[in-house]
Amino acid sequence: MKILITGGAGFIGSHLAEKLLQKKNQVFVFDDLSTGSRGNIRPFIKNKRFFFKKGSILNIKELAPFVKKADQIYHLAAAVGVKHIIENPLKTLLTNIEGTKNVLELAAKSKTPILITSSSEVYGKNSSLPFKETADRTYGSVYSERWGYALSKSVDECLALAYWKKQRLPAVVVRLFNTVGPRQTGRYGMVIPTFIAQAKENKPITVYGTGTQMRCFSHVEDIIKAMIKLMNASKARGEIINLGSTESISMMDLARKIKKMTQSTSRIVKIPYKKAYSSTFEDMQKRIPDLKKAHALIGYKPTYALDNIIRSMM
Repeated sequence: MKILITGGAGFIGSHLAEKLLQKKNQVFVFDDLSTGSRGNIRPFIKNKRFFFKKGSILNIKELAPFVKKADQIYHLAAAVGVKHIIENPLKTLLTNIEGTKNVLELAAKSKTPILITSSSEVYGKNSSLPFKETADRTYGSVYSERWGYALSKSVDECLALAYWKKQRLPAVVVRLFNTVGPRQTGRYGMVIPTFIAQAKENKPITVYGTGTQMRCFSHVEDIIKAMIKLMNASKARGEIINLGSTESISMMDLARKIKKMTQSTSRIVKIPYKKAYSSTFEDMQKRIPDLKKAHALIGYKPTYALDNIIRSMM
């Protein structure tokens, strides 16, 4: 098949491209390289079934020819990383909302199957665990840029479901929890690559806030395999599905674990959110997904334990 990946030069997108090429598909990557990189896709450049175009999903005329020729679309292009979205609130909103509308609008013309990547951020300040896809969401003040990001991803989900209900566009939405693995950079605030880099250099390992925040990390290999299965599962169309892991750990314990695994002499230091981001920044204490729906649809079950994930990135 001819498969389009928007944001395909990013961390997850490049792993997805690699897997789809292994399955003998033609892969078209459309990416503005704002957070992705040519380095992520360099191994595929000489593959005759791989094509790359630098472009923005905000430019619908530039995007249209690539959507038109695609048999399937994986829409990953979005603002990513806590640091990036806080520093670029307007770009975040426009990219996530207007960009997604453009992709859906073009896909709807030919009813091209599309998978939209959303985020666990949409659950906001909900404290009822584990998070189910039907759960209510609670957001904080509009003065906190983080909630703008969460709302923009919620709008993406609503758009996808609206196109499915009104125009029968075969769309599936996946809510990704913390996804990590090789090629991920700490440049935009991703915690595991940041901790590993600090530990290897014996620099202070910087834990933001109290360090009691709990997160679940899944390996990118598990996630992309699930995405491909969901794209090709007719029962998943018009559905929103959590993808992640239920193995949780606090940020302080994560720092200790990485320090031990890297045999680092680093100190672990806490940095207040106000100093790390802004005075309006808020964080969620716990994020654990309910994975029953993913398991029922495609038999999804994470295969990488946290220790193995960290080793794959060291």
